[in-house]
Amino acid sequence: MLIRAAVRLRYLLLFGLSLLPLVASAAGFAALEKMTERGFLISAEARLLGDAGRPGEVLGAIEPGRQLSPASVSKAYLAAAALDRWGPQHRFTTRLVSSAELDADGVLRGDLILDGGGDPALTTEDLWRLAQRLHQAGVREVEGRLVVSQWRFGPVACITTDRCAAESRAANSYSALLSSAGVNHGNWCVNVAPGASAGEPARVTSCDSQSLIVEIDNRMETRAAGTATEFSAERITREEDEVMLLRGHIALNAAPRDVYRASGDPARQTARTLAAMLEQAGIAIGAGYATTTEPPPASAHALATVEGRPLQELLLQVMNYSNNFMADVLALNLVDAPRATLLQAGEAIQDYVAGLPDHGPVVMLSGSGLTTENRTSASGANTLLESMFHRTSLFPSFVASFQSPANGVSRFIRRGSPLVQDRLMLKTGTLNQPYAVRAVSGYFRARSGRWGVFTVLVNGTASTPWLNWAQVLDPLAQDLERMIEAH
Repeated sequence: MLIRAAVRLRYLLLFGLSLLPLVASAAGFAALEKMTERGFLISAEARLLGDAGRPGEVLGAIEPGRQLSPASVSKAYLAAAALDRWGPQHRFTTRLVSSAELDADGVLRGDLILDGGGDPALTTEDLWRLAQRLHQAGVREVEGRLVVSQWRFGPVACITTDRCAAESRAANSYSALLSSAGVNHGNWCVNVAPGASAGEPARVTSCDSQSLIVEIDNRMETRAAGTATEFSAERITREEDEVMLLRGHIALNAAPRDVYRASGDPARQTARTLAAMLEQAGIAIGAGYATTTEPPPASAHALATVEGRPLQELLLQVMNYSNNFMADVLALNLVDAPRATLLQAGEAIQDYVAGLPDHGPVVMLSGSGLTTENRTSASGANTLLESMFHRTSLFPSFVASFQSPANGVSRFIRRGSPLVQDRLMLKTGTLNQPYAVRAVSGYFRARSGRWGVFTVLVNGTASTPWLNWAQVLDPLAQDLERMIEAH
């Protein structure tokens, strides 16, 4: 993903300070090294970890100190920094608060405020729990407004082209904008099903409520059973209202399907979704809804609270599914001051890395790795992995967030022999613009039972051919198998 020109100068200054002499040695990476002949830039290193008085040993390296884009391998840095800051059992809390009093008739004589706690996995179910707990507290009507407060961070200024474009329209789910009060990963969801008969419009309903909470522009037609289903979905903003525009056709016998598209205003999306939950719970809102970047008044008291899932569970989603919204929201939480920016979040990760001896330079402009301007080296990434290996209380949660090729959620990583697939835990990173990036980093177990770490960063250029995962993972699996067998 391309980075905006407004932050490019800062990146160049950081990266200019991070250049180190490059050392080339393909020992151990005989198969992978052939990619350099095609013009790809590679930084690779595999090494055993020291234990029981035995020092570690480098098994293979290709310019291990070279600074390249790690793409979503950046999320391993985020995971380590988050575990270091909060520990595996930390939970983010979302509250409904108010300064108003509740009268004997269940009327709250003022505003109801959702205090966005920065939970990166807040869902409609959590909002429903808040609505139920508010009802249990005796609230039946809110005389004032429903106000969603994103004072911790949000709306967060975009620094990449896809997120900037999503402010007005989005045809995907991964470019969601960021807020400390976002819900459902910053995505609207609608369910698309065939109409009652051929020729009728498709039936479009909300995934999250009995009534529609986002405007629908339905241009989909139901066609005869057995025909192909083809449609497109785009979230657009029209005069400040968000609209799901659907075009195409669906077969009469097609199964209903959920469609997710990034919201252009996640705090407002939360307000509309929560308003629908309150309505279903029998709680009326008298003066509509609003969003704010101001914190709740000091006099506000909690009326309902919901705690999110433990950090170790959040990291499974961040790492296994490479969830960009969750990653960047977690990174923004690392910033202590309110009104956090992505660049400050990146600096918080860099501050953590600065405490790792022998890591070397790193540039982080976000926690997700959505931009090619993030920079690290294979040697540096392995230093991060090794540091977490020696942190007994954190390592189980950290390594559990990596995928096993044998049974991970991503099928494309199932490369190599059963020996390799059973002995690796890894995180991958993929970018295609403005040039191709394929990155992989993780742990392996040698035949002897010793642990090792490996990182391979492959970056294309404007003149290199197309790069796919098979071109990287197949030779890497061959090289790692030799290393595992030899030790």
